Amino acid sequence: KEDDRVSSVSVQQLIEQISYVNKAKIIDHVGGVEEGAYEIYSCVDKIIKQDILGCEMTELEGKDLGNKEDSTAPEEEVFGDVLWDAHDEQEQMEAFQQASNSTCELGFEKYFERLNDLVAAPAPIPPLLVSGGPGSGKSLLLSKWIQLQQKHSPNTLILYHFVGRPMSTSSESALIIKRLTLKLMQHSWLVSPLTFDPAKLLEEFPRWLEKLSARHHGSIIIIIDSIDQIQQAEKHMKWLIDPLPVNVRVIVSVNVETCPQAWRLWPTLHLDPLNFKDVKSLISAECSSANVKLTKEQEKKLERHCRSATTCNALYVTLLGKTIACVGNTGNIDEILQQCCQCQDTVSLYRLVLRSIQESLQSDKEKGLLREILCVIGVSHNGVSESELMELYPELTSAVLASLLHSLHKMCLLTYGCGLLKFQHLQAWEMVKLEYMEEGENVISAYRQKLVEYFTMQLSRDRVTWRSADELPWLFQQQSDKQKLHKCLLNLFVSQNLYKRGHFAELLSYWQLVGKDKSSMAAEYFDSLKEYEKNCEGEESMICLADLYETLGRFLKDLGLLSQAVAPLQRSLEIRETALDPDHPRVAQSLHQLAGVYVQWKKFGNAEQLYKQALEISENAYGAEHPRVARELDALATLYQKQNKYEQAEQLRKKSFKIRQRAARQKGSLCGFALLRQRALQLEELTLGKDTPDNARTLNELGVLYYLQNNLETAELFLKRSLEMRERVLGSDHPDCAQSLNNLAALYNEKKHYDKAEELYEKALDIRRRALAPDHPSLAYTVKHLAVLYKKMGKLDKAVPLYELAVEIRQKSFGPKHPSVATALVNLAVLYCQMKKQIEALPLYERALKIYEDSFGHMHPRVGETLKNLAVLSYERGDFEKAAELYKRAMEIKEAETLLIGGKATSRHSSSGDTFSLKSALSPNIFLEHGQR
Repeated sequence: KEDDRVSSVSVQQLIEQISYVNKAKIIDHVGGVEEGAYEIYSCVDKIIKQDILGCEMTELEGKDLGNKEDSTAPEEEVFGDVLWDAHDEQEQMEAFQQASNSTCELGFEKYFERLNDLVAAPAPIPPLLVSGGPGSGKSLLLSKWIQLQQKHSPNTLILYHFVGRPMSTSSESALIIKRLTLKLMQHSWLVSPLTFDPAKLLEEFPRWLEKLSARHHGSIIIIIDSIDQIQQAEKHMKWLIDPLPVNVRVIVSVNVETCPQAWRLWPTLHLDPLNFKDVKSLISAECSSANVKLTKEQEKKLERHCRSATTCNALYVTLLGKTIACVGNTGNIDEILQQCCQCQDTVSLYRLVLRSIQESLQSDKEKGLLREILCVIGVSHNGVSESELMELYPELTSAVLASLLHSLHKMCLLTYGCGLLKFQHLQAWEMVKLEYMEEGENVISAYRQKLVEYFTMQLSRDRVTWRSADELPWLFQQQSDKQKLHKCLLNLFVSQNLYKRGHFAELLSYWQLVGKDKSSMAAEYFDSLKEYEKNCEGEESMICLADLYETLGRFLKDLGLLSQAVAPLQRSLEIRETALDPDHPRVAQSLHQLAGVYVQWKKFGNAEQLYKQALEISENAYGAEHPRVARELDALATLYQKQNKYEQAEQLRKKSFKIRQRAARQKGSLCGFALLRQRALQLEELTLGKDTPDNARTLNELGVLYYLQNNLETAELFLKRSLEMRERVLGSDHPDCAQSLNNLAALYNEKKHYDKAEELYEKALDIRRRALAPDHPSLAYTVKHLAVLYKKMGKLDKAVPLYELAVEIRQKSFGPKHPSVATALVNLAVLYCQMKKQIEALPLYERALKIYEDSFGHMHPRVGETLKNLAVLSYERGDFEKAAELYKRAMEIKEAETLLIGGKATSRHSSSGDTFSLKSALSPNIFLEHGQR
């Protein structure tokens, strides 16, 4: 626009057209091309920050940057131990939006009344079957009705699931049932253990429905669209046959041809073919959007043609209208009408559409690429992204791809789901098979092989994307290549990715296909992990190894292999204690998982100890009001309930409920992405506001947010602004200023600007020493970071008093015999050894050894590590006999540990038996080095 006026008629028309498009963004700009490109870049950049970073923001509570490492597991805050895939949830939200996009409701009022009658009818009532042919408008009807219900009946809880293509992730019964259960749990504020075993999950769903519906004040409506596309629908959806709870109504849609026989007895709402009035209005709507007007003669021709059930099908008519509108301004409408009238069903009309797109292409090369794109999308598991297409076909330019996708999307062949291209309707895929794959399985197999080669190339052992994990095992399964599937599953990161995203049933089905029972599968994972561990060096790879051990332990626990689950979970705990810190939140995570096994094993005493330790660590790390604390309280409450300690359980549940309620008020709906985007927008706006402590805190949060995204330059900008505002508003000696200084120092440390980091840490330490109690966690945090930095810079003399202070703080906080004190003693001893002060180091090691032995027992890995350090020290002092004796003891512990990890010692969770008593300590710290190894 120029001077607030639109510069031309064509621009005005464009703006009017765009205003109808869902999610369109108009960028108003007058000026040079480069400026315009920058405007667009800035706009897209902002959208990405709101959509993606808005989600990340919910995991931060304005803590120090030490939380960075833990922000990658938001799903465990939401539903306790249940693994939740945000991608699957986003896919459902997009499916709902796409289903409800049509502005034409095709005389749905009569159907709405019938659906309303179902909700109002007295119980018990069986599910309502919405039936119709493919493309008859079932998804559109249900999505429009859901919107009406949400508007007029706010107390009604509506849970929906739109099933996509058969064999896609959205059609897996266990995932659907798990998702519905979790949504129920979310709305009833209930966090309880939920099985992952697919058979048990399906079996237990009716009980969950009964239990959770009793807690909900109002009706619950469950809607499953295209339920007949679910794999083995009748077998896996048996709960539909059972009597439903009084306040629950179920609506399912099916294709007439594929509806299971037993379901045909249910009350049915059948979608009739459109009458010609609706046909005419739908075609007119499509034509008017392209400024095309039909003559009376052409309308009569359409009326004569649209008389059968297939030619009055909603999808057929939509496609017909788009075809006429597309050709209208450039071609002969009579000619295209004649061609359309020869197509008696949707598949043949799709074929005509595809051929018209082919004819519009300039070269055989482009026609060949069109074929490749459609075929490769068709044979994939869940679709293919644009970037993957360009890597699969290097000759495909972005201009050609954009043009092809525009035509395919406009003509209802392709759509987008979570950034992946997929077929908009099953009939489109049927048409592509008829057009390009007449030779059948051989052609399909060749395209699958192309995807296999691509994703195999993408796969590297230490980095697996969700795309590789989603596609590669599934493709091997479809190719019946058991050997390659087996090898793929033994890539620990592929299995971890599937499991941690909740695709448990899928992972299990792959193992069943390669003919492995649960025990042999567990043994093979152990062997792979031991091989992987041999090559692990450095803190980062050890943390990664701990994650792999934890995933394996949880997987085995879910399979019911409790004795085999203990060893990997115990190993994960030991690695995290050594590589991170005994008081790190990830240690709490390990304790929590280990406790879960003991609960199932009915060893309640062991479980209680571990849960309490996890609770202490979480409270110290995050504060008493954090959702992770609520998780531990819930776990303890469930444990007490199992032991009939109802009063204790109720107290903890109330406390947890308050925390979750407060968190939900802050975050909005747990999975409400719109609210998260709004929160991100508020943060951006607040940065322009007045100087207040709240705005300064928000700036600090933004700095942390960008830091987590590895955008260090922007993070530095926000953290500096936060510090400046806090100094102006609160004064330079305020503890909040110390937080900003600490965060900035951590950022400079990351950028290897050690001198700047040193100066800021020293300032933060000075403020915290004066403002906080001598045993305050924030003081300990800064002491720890600065000590490590001095050590890294070679300023060992400066580091010593800080390491001594760390010992002092831990003694005041936890008493002189706590394992956390032993860790601080070992860190100080390592420093003395580096300074060649072995005499000072010896008593520190000996004291640490005594604490570890008293706390963990004589065969714990921590004891072994300390014995090894003492052996080295004795050797350097020339006491070879003592060195040999100490080293021998250390090796005995190592051998016992290897036996445990190999699964041979099945009933002990650690060398300490039931005396395990690790307690928590201070706030999280991912930068602290440990010299024990």
